[in-house]
Amino acid sequence: MPDTTDRAARADEPAFRIEVDQNRFLPIGAREVHAIVGVTSHGPVPTGASVNAAEAVIVDTSGSMYGERLDAAKHAARAAVETLREGVRFAVVSGHTRAHVVYPGDGAGMARADDTTRAEALAAIGRLRAGGGTRMGTWLTRAAELFATVGDGVKHAILLTDGQNNEADEDFERALNRVTGAFVCDCRGVGTDWKVDELRRIDAALLGGGPGIIADPGDMAADFRAMTRASMGKAVADVALRLWTPRSSVVRHVKQVAPTVRDLTGREVERTPQTGDYPTGSWGTESRDYHVCVEVPPGDPGRRLRAGWVRVVLPGTDGAPERVLASGNILAEWTPDAGRATEIDFRVAHYTGQAELAQAVQDGLAARRDGDDDTATTRLGRAVALAHESGNEETARLLGRVVDVVDPVAGTVRLKPGVAKVDEMTLDTNSTRTVRTRPRQGGPDTGGAPVPG
Repeated sequence: MPDTTDRAARADEPAFRIEVDQNRFLPIGAREVHAIVGVTSHGPVPTGASVNAAEAVIVDTSGSMYGERLDAAKHAARAAVETLREGVRFAVVSGHTRAHVVYPGDGAGMARADDTTRAEALAAIGRLRAGGGTRMGTWLTRAAELFATVGDGVKHAILLTDGQNNEADEDFERALNRVTGAFVCDCRGVGTDWKVDELRRIDAALLGGGPGIIADPGDMAADFRAMTRASMGKAVADVALRLWTPRSSVVRHVKQVAPTVRDLTGREVERTPQTGDYPTGSWGTESRDYHVCVEVPPGDPGRRLRAGWVRVVLPGTDGAPERVLASGNILAEWTPDAGRATEIDFRVAHYTGQAELAQAVQDGLAARRDGDDDTATTRLGRAVALAHESGNEETARLLGRVVDVVDPVAGTVRLKPGVAKVDEMTLDTNSTRTVRTRPRQGGPDTGGAPVPG
């Protein structure tokens, strides 16, 4: 396996670093290797048109948005437009039974942000009217067509809805498959008449930051402004986490575990029979953690193996080759020492618990909606115990609105007899957001150097 030396980023790009946390020691006969791969990027803050970027604001203008919600949505869309950097391409889409580009207009592509185009867009937003149905796949397809007109770069959309998708499920799924990888999308639902699972499907396909609920329309503008500001801080797009594994091994899973839980396993793009790329979307200055699990053939006592080689890969643009900006090793070593082999790395244990917490919340809420109180009590009780153990205070607080906690350590709870729908949906949307572990303190730095197999 050839060695790749980490290279410095260009002056206008973030510099990346990988740190791997794991207990590499395995008992004799063991196969599974677990590691937390921490990826950190740090770089200059984009200014003006220093980064090729595009933004689409998709506003639900179906009939149910009439009145206060549409007024708040207009205010929020204006806030997003006002937050755009100078020179960024942008468009505003009115979403109902069809998708209408209200600015710069159907057939006009995307405008470039400046004082004139912002003022025109604000005026166009003021003319939005409510009517028609909700066809989110159609809206996303139109956004992908707009983004295709601007070439490479950071592409981000905000999607707001207040209702349930009217499309047939198979049509919605086909639309999601068509737009996957075309841009990043953050989704928000206003009120409580929309479905969390529908926005979660969009989020999974388009690598958003997790669906969110806006219970009070008055909070919409601040949320839109924050999402746009975060998007304007991204400097590189289409970053891949590349994983090489040895022959006869199997990648069991690759999951983002912080700041949100997202399973990337099924999103692998094979590069060679032993190497695959996992999409991570756009990056600015930030940190994310990934849980990698690889099954390898068992080794004899004392044998050392590189079970994985992880790299951050930036795609080439304008014909330039791709670049590797950081790398790290996932190791395995078999030992008869039971003490060394059974120790679980703190960060692996923490994030395994966070992923289980997200699933327990979603399972419990689903059971509650289905009238299965026994399962709901068991699963939400488990969620309470995991939230308490991991210090996830926000999830613990939200769980307290759905269950009465008798013993947080044991996870003993009672279902509340009457729960506001907004509290249930807020817990559901928050379920995939995790708390970070402490930064790694010391430990061996495996860097990108080869390890004997």
